Amino acid sequence: MITSYSPLGEVRYSGEYFSTLVGEAAKSCYGVAAMASSSVLDTVKSMVLGDDFSEKGVRVTEENGRLVIELHIIVSYGVNISSAAQSITHRVRDQVEKATGLKVARVTLVVDDVLG
Repeated sequence: MITSYSPLGEVRYSGEYFSTLVGEAAKSCYGVAAMASSSVLDTVKSMVLGDDFSEKGVRVTEENGRLVIELHIIVSYGVNISSAAQSITHRVRDQVEKATGLKVARVTLVVDDVLG
């Protein structure tokens, strides 16, 4: 649970909210073929919920009041990985900051596979 404070009170964001927000932003980017499992829990969820659920491959934590986002993706063959990674990190950072008003410290993108 990540909490944001304002003069009007506090807002609490669940981990699932951030995972879904980040996952959907990443999947909409050019070159992302799918999200990859980042943990054993993701693998188990894939068996239960189906292969492509929103929070798959996403981990969001808080560090010194700012968000740290880790993404595990599978890219399409032939995509310039450097350009795609830059586009994905910018889009994720922008979408999260616009939706929540919270600042993102860093986005770590891990390319786990290339889908041909």
